[in-house]
Amino acid sequence: MENIVRFPDKNSEEKAALQLPRIIGHRGAAAYAPENTLVGLHTAADMGVKWVEIDVKLSRDGEPVVFHDETLERITGTSGSVAETDWKDLKQLDAGAWFSEGFVDERIPHLEEALSVILDRGLGLNLEIKPCPGREKETAEVALDWLSRIWPEEDAPKPLISSFQAVSLEVSLLMMPEYPRGYLMAADLPETLENWQDRAAYLQAATVHFDRRFFAAEDGVMMSSLAASHYPLLCYTVNDAVEAEAMFDAGIVSVFSDRPDILDDL
Repeated sequence: MENIVRFPDKNSEEKAALQLPRIIGHRGAAAYAPENTLVGLHTAADMGVKWVEIDVKLSRDGEPVVFHDETLERITGTSGSVAETDWKDLKQLDAGAWFSEGFVDERIPHLEEALSVILDRGLGLNLEIKPCPGREKETAEVALDWLSRIWPEEDAPKPLISSFQAVSLEVSLLMMPEYPRGYLMAADLPETLENWQDRAAYLQAATVHFDRRFFAAEDGVMMSSLAASHYPLLCYTVNDAVEAEAMFDAGIVSVFSDRPDILDDL
């Protein structure tokens, strides 16, 4: 089952339609293959996932790489940060051994490589712009430039661009207004919660993506605010089938999951 989200399209007097599946693979299929890797994208596609979410940030020399953390230690076991490492060195690091022996020598992908796999496998894309501090504008500009060169204008659903950083989404609005934008909110990022409706409206957000902790909160204040906004809502990261079903019953459009197969029968 897919949900249709409509958003402004500068090339048409009518709103464009974005068909979102109920389940989006989080960083590929992060429970089954190393996150944000090419093998993770193939794993998601092999599982029948329709859409995937990946993160993009910049190397020191300005290349867009598919990686979540600011530092390298958790994924590669090495010290240092993405922002302080050139692409030629990043691509030599092992991004799979931490996950299991079966993924030794899996590498950090360049955004171009990841987009090629996503298009070849017929996947939809939620590209999260995940800039290192101080590179919010530059990261969006570089990532969107690569995306605009590679992503076909026809025969593929428009990618959904999301970010916790309003500056990055503002760049997306200016550079690629025809791509829908997702406004990201987190319980531990209070700046994303302050005046969020005004920010989402200014950025012409097509969707709002929220932390699952809001759904689980006993007071329900944030969920009431989200529901009253009438934005299509997407929730991260949901790995429990019962919780996902409750969200769909409550009108949530899509959930991001590390374990999309658990949710297949919903």
